[in-house]
Amino acid sequence: MASDPAREWSDEQLKNEDLPKKELIKFIQDNATHSFLVEHKLLGNIKNVAKTAKKEQLIEAYNQLFESKRFKGTEVDVVTQEVKAVKIDENPKEIKTEAVDEGPPKYTKSILKKGDKTNFPKKGETVSCWYTGTLEDGTVFDTNIPASAKKKKQSKPLSFKVGLGRVIRGWDEGVMTMSKGETARLEIESEWAYGRKGLPDSKIPPNAKLIFEVELVSVD
Repeated sequence: MASDPAREWSDEQLKNEDLPKKELIKFIQDNATHSFLVEHKLLGNIKNVAKTAKKEQLIEAYNQLFESKRFKGTEVDVVTQEVKAVKIDENPKEIKTEAVDEGPPKYTKSILKKGDKTNFPKKGETVSCWYTGTLEDGTVFDTNIPASAKKKKQSKPLSFKVGLGRVIRGWDEGVMTMSKGETARLEIESEWAYGRKGLPDSKIPPNAKLIFEVELVSVD
């Protein structure tokens, strides 16, 4: 650790107009810790600092430097404490991540048409989609795409707030990986679809793997 520098000027000399601000700034910059300079806004080019700093502020900073003994070489412990604090903050996040880790996703995605790669939906945002859902044998059990292009213009795609459980989980998870304009094929395992019970009214059997072709029309 460096030894403390001696005071260059007495109180009377500091107040003397003959002592340039630049000399005061140079001394403080040469001897004070980085954090001290940040607190007193004395970092940067000496000429620039001299333009903004008042003589009274510099005298106060000079005196505080000797009172607090925050000279260069004394900041190691502070930095170490900051590093420890960061590590402590990170630990809960790591534990939380491990707690919600449920293994690999229960769906696979294939991109059929690329989107804009910019507008990805976030949790709670409203998305609009055209889709067709089929069973593994190719049986269509649901679609919102009209038979003709003319009718499609008159129809509205499915809209819902993504990531909030308004649809099956495979949709929530899969759609949030898509960007606006993208068309994708989502193959969703039964655990993230309708599970053991299936959806008899829609002719979806128990434990059925579902395949959706989804077009993400908009993200709001």
